[in-house]
Amino acid sequence: MQKPRAALCAATVSALAVAALGLTTPAVAQPVEEAVPGTPAAPWPTGSIGNVGKLVLELADGTIGVCSGAVVDAANGSVVATAAHCVQTQEDPAVPQDVWFLPGLERDAAAYRETGWKVASFHLPADWDINRQLSDLLPHDYAFLTLELQDGRTVQEVHGANRPSFEPVPESEQVITLGYPAGPPYDGETQHYCEGPTRVLGPADAAPSNVGGLLLENCGLNQGSSGGPWLQGYDPVTESGTLVAVTSVGSGEGVILGRPFPDAARALLDRAATAG
Repeated sequence: MQKPRAALCAATVSALAVAALGLTTPAVAQPVEEAVPGTPAAPWPTGSIGNVGKLVLELADGTIGVCSGAVVDAANGSVVATAAHCVQTQEDPAVPQDVWFLPGLERDAAAYRETGWKVASFHLPADWDINRQLSDLLPHDYAFLTLELQDGRTVQEVHGANRPSFEPVPESEQVITLGYPAGPPYDGETQHYCEGPTRVLGPADAAPSNVGGLLLENCGLNQGSSGGPWLQGYDPVTESGTLVAVTSVGSGEGVILGRPFPDAARALLDRAATAG
């Protein structure tokens, strides 16, 4: 059984108004895993970007969790950025038993143990404390994973990496967000994306917990897309860009929110880059 990781428990989600995402339509904000498709996301035109992949998580209860992530430039060449709720949630407080990263996946996710890069360690922000209130958690929904080598090589050597960027996020560029949506109408094994202008939520149009988050409308990415990268300045030649955020939550009506990396994330990335 596959179980996309949910950022928030159901009771908490039902209490979160869409106004928290800077919208005016009354509705309920949901983790992107539970969001219904809005405008369908498109398959990546060349099949897949090699440094963007699917995360397969073997959970303590015997089920399989799915998320997305992307390789980020690091000293050890072995770091993937994703969402913190892909590693630990209020519903599933235990970290996964084993996790694999499948870069550039194009079908055949079932062979993840043979083809994937195994995660060696998880690195979550100190403020990602699942005993805290939702409003305190949301600003810290990012994480880094350190991968094991595969045949003596790092994932960055084989697939390349994206440049990390930290707040503030410039609003002058287009942003591409990618992932492996698994809810209908998607299959969970095909890389999809949405694209649009970078919009940073400010105090006038978002609840405090989402101020600084990136908003993208008309995007149908759903189950399994959490943790996927938000890239500015994507270069099709190098198949890389500047990683400015990871997918965090969605409105349930085709609007998703990306969580940028605060300055404090620099130390967390450094830790992941020196871990095994």
